[in-house]
Amino acid sequence: MRKQRIYLDTSVISHLYAPDTPDKMEDTLRLWNLLETGKYDIVISEVVTIELERCAEFKKRLLADFMQRIQYVEMEANDDSVALASKFINFGVLSEKSFDDCRHLAAALLSGCDIIVSWNFKHLVNPDTIIGTRKIAVAGGFQDIIICSPSMLIKGGFVYE
Repeated sequence: MRKQRIYLDTSVISHLYAPDTPDKMEDTLRLWNLLETGKYDIVISEVVTIELERCAEFKKRLLADFMQRIQYVEMEANDDSVALASKFINFGVLSEKSFDDCRHLAAALLSGCDIIVSWNFKHLVNPDTIIGTRKIAVAGGFQDIIICSPSMLIKGGFVYE
């Protein structure tokens, strides 16, 4: 059986240290323990790297330590990813203000991910984006993809144990 391919957006990584939201932090740490096993192929994009660079120095160092504990592939932006990200705006899935979120979606689709994991309920983990992403995936010949929170992933059985 092939490994599931999981895309992590920035919100997941940033919640590895989020004492102001202890429930989210706890579930993120539980997910991280699963990811550390190497049972899953993990993908991030350069958007994640850029957004993590904006963290305060203490948090940035802490998150970098967490990132060293997993193996992942970083998807670089290219013409295809920018064009696909633009489709999310053109089809009204998200607004132009959310272009970086569109870039997360595009990177996940282009890298053949099975699941996008995010704490971003406003732009990513919501019915409109999930439905819109599926429509764009089908129209573009990409595989179907699940968008969920870390809590849904570890408690919902999406990840094969």
